[in-house]
Amino acid sequence: MNYQDALDFLYPLHRFGIKPGLERVYRLLDCMGSPQRRMGMVIHIAGTNGKGTVAGALASIFQASGKKTALYTSPHLVDFTERMRIDGAQIPREKVAYYCSQLKEAALELQSTFFEVTTALAFAWFADEGVEVSVIETGMGGRLDATNVVESNYVVIPTIGLDHTEWLGGSLSLIAAEKAAIIKKGCRVFTAVSDPEAFQPIERVAGLCGAPLFVAGRDARCSNITADAGALKLDVCTEAHHYLSLKAPLTGSFHAFNMVLAVMVAEDAGVECLAIRSGLERMLQTGYRARLERVGVEPTILFDVSHNPDGMRATVNALLPLRHRFNRVFVMLGLASDKDARAVIGELLRLDCSFVVVPIPSERSVPPETLGRFCAEVGREVTVQGSGRQGLAYLRQIACPDDMILVTGSFYLAGDLLSADA
Repeated sequence: MNYQDALDFLYPLHRFGIKPGLERVYRLLDCMGSPQRRMGMVIHIAGTNGKGTVAGALASIFQASGKKTALYTSPHLVDFTERMRIDGAQIPREKVAYYCSQLKEAALELQSTFFEVTTALAFAWFADEGVEVSVIETGMGGRLDATNVVESNYVVIPTIGLDHTEWLGGSLSLIAAEKAAIIKKGCRVFTAVSDPEAFQPIERVAGLCGAPLFVAGRDARCSNITADAGALKLDVCTEAHHYLSLKAPLTGSFHAFNMVLAVMVAEDAGVECLAIRSGLERMLQTGYRARLERVGVEPTILFDVSHNPDGMRATVNALLPLRHRFNRVFVMLGLASDKDARAVIGELLRLDCSFVVVPIPSERSVPPETLGRFCAEVGREVTVQGSGRQGLAYLRQIACPDDMILVTGSFYLAGDLLSADA
């Protein structure tokens, strides 16, 4: 099996859909010698928004400390190998082919999902490479997520919001309970969740497991936050240290608590201050992309992967302080069908923008005509384009140097555009 053969095996597994449960992934891992037990210190991250940011920051910090560090995230933007990295380097394509060859027979017999096989593949590679730290981002939820086979040393839950409600439940408390189910005996828990409805399930599960619970904003604080496009600076004060002028290549002050969480976990794990500072500054080395990433100037073009109302609210809040610098704002929007499109559009309206709506390259795409109708209902100028690439080409033609183009709504949309420029 070569790399293309491996992809031809993996991607059709999407036909098995989303099947929450751990039995299949455990059986896949058994075939590989239970690698989930050989992944060093494990940091398991669940939450609605901020997971990828915290994961990227922590992986970069531990790498800066000299630890051989694995990072597992999803989805990818351009290439499948982005999902699993060691010290910032993507898995070699020949390794993908090797592990898929080992997993294929069992995966087809079990009708395993794409994410289950990908998780088993990643964990096998991490274990075989002898990593010292593994930073693992959940795919969806927590309790029945395929990653919930690890025995974590640390659990991090940045935020809880309404997302994937058809799978996780229709209230913050139900969603929080699903995500808090990754907490296990022997781990230490860190969260920035403050809403009582969402915090209480986390507190309850941590208590039942005897897991110490640390809260950003209570046990560590941030101040002197300054934010610009691609540049965040803040002070972080923990019980042990006062970190002055920490810097990260992020857009938006809403990332401040994500940085606080990363500092808290790293400090608790014994990472020195210099490595924490260096890791945050260099976190792009982990493949962290398209989170309000500036990819063009005159006009300013930002790629973003916010895809639910909470995430879009944070994106808009990050951009509002910069809004006066631009004449017009154009938003190119594509969404998956399980998102609250009207609520997402409602958040974007605060930018006083016009819309270009496009399909995302996924079978779950909302038809752009539907998005266009929602935009028109709230009185916004809207143009429908047949693809993200066509939409961006159109916007580049009509935008002036002092305008801003925000491309948002989907990992699939950002990844397709990044691959077009690669």
